[in-house]
Amino acid sequence: MRLLAALPLPALHALGRTFAFLAYRVFPYRPKVVRENLSLAFPGLDDAGLRALTRDYYRGYGDVMVEIVKSASIEPAELARRMRFTNLPALQAPLEAGTPVVLVAAHQCNWEWILLALSLQLGHPLDAAYKPLTDAWADREMLALRSRFGARMVAVDDMMRDLIARRRQPRVIALVADQEPVASERRHWTRFLNRDTAFFMGPEVISRTLRHPVFFIAIKRTGRGFYEVSFEPLWMPGDDSPPGITERFARRVERQIHEGPADWPWSHKRWRLAPPVLEGGAAMPENPPP
Repeated sequence: MRLLAALPLPALHALGRTFAFLAYRVFPYRPKVVRENLSLAFPGLDDAGLRALTRDYYRGYGDVMVEIVKSASIEPAELARRMRFTNLPALQAPLEAGTPVVLVAAHQCNWEWILLALSLQLGHPLDAAYKPLTDAWADREMLALRSRFGARMVAVDDMMRDLIARRRQPRVIALVADQEPVASERRHWTRFLNRDTAFFMGPEVISRTLRHPVFFIAIKRTGRGFYEVSFEPLWMPGDDSPPGITERFARRVERQIHEGPADWPWSHKRWRLAPPVLEGGAAMPENPPP
């Protein structure tokens, strides 16, 4: 992995395109999952449109995978050139006033580079939630990579306890929150990409309990290996108007996916959970209160 990381990024992108071709044409990687997810999310696309979007997905995902490998050796100046923050002062203002901030993101584009670039440019402590990997080597390497520029990684099971213990320290708490909450009993159900979908309620619980402002990390690809990030207020203390934070997050993620459909992980088995059914066969309300 370290030998690969030493290669220049154009060479890695060429390698990523080779991997993408193999995964799409030669040894298809989860083709049925990708096809089903895209067909349901974009029912208006014909076969040609679905094929083109599928091809672009594999190409973009191949690029992201080799870019994550490059994270082990990329220089700070190069990372700052490739991951541009358009309104970082909007995030820094509450921190300088002594208020911790919650950041929520989706698995869109290169989410790993967001953490690394923000660690370099934020100027304040950055804590990020992570789920430990089952393989000890992979877990160790990913922790080293993600904390390379100073981010502090906190296991999800320890996050709430850590937040309460350090609730008065101005810092950013970052969470990637569009995964399926398989192991969580507290879920928010809503319509997302034309399907009943469960979301984690972690950001909502944190913000409602500790009254920390919440920002959404909006990202878009501007070129091969280049991204633009902005921070959008999702919830501020005192804002009790509906919908809740989790529903706002779901709607913003959905809009971001429609704006860049090839940049979300369609090969992931996102919809394994079935919506709960109340006694008597009635469906559970789509958006239960937190």
